[in-house]
Amino acid sequence: MTSLHKITIHHRQAGRTITFDVPDGEYILRSFESRGEQLPFSCRNGCCTTCAVRILSGEMDQTAGIGLSKEMREKGYGLLCVAKAIGSLEVETQDEDEVYEMQFGKDLGSMKSKAGSPFDL
Repeated sequence: MTSLHKITIHHRQAGRTITFDVPDGEYILRSFESRGEQLPFSCRNGCCTTCAVRILSGEMDQTAGIGLSKEMREKGYGLLCVAKAIGSLEVETQDEDEVYEMQFGKDLGSMKSKAGSPFDL
């Protein structure tokens, strides 16, 4: 018999909290979608930050994700699209730009760039 894990998602953009029991090893995003819940995502490959969440408690298996740095994962962020249920979990959706800026802002901020179309430069 497969064990179930209580997964709670605080969907900030929608202003609601959603909780479901997800079978061990199942993809969390897919499980919530199968119940009619629409959560933020884009690539479904763990490469972008659209589905980024901050882990409030618990843990998830996100070994398939490459879109977050080791430092961001250590700070408690994860990618919901590649996350598998491995225990009870409580997460909060994040603004994609917020996570992107935390991860890449320091590097992009030091780049010399000029406003305008790249074809006009």
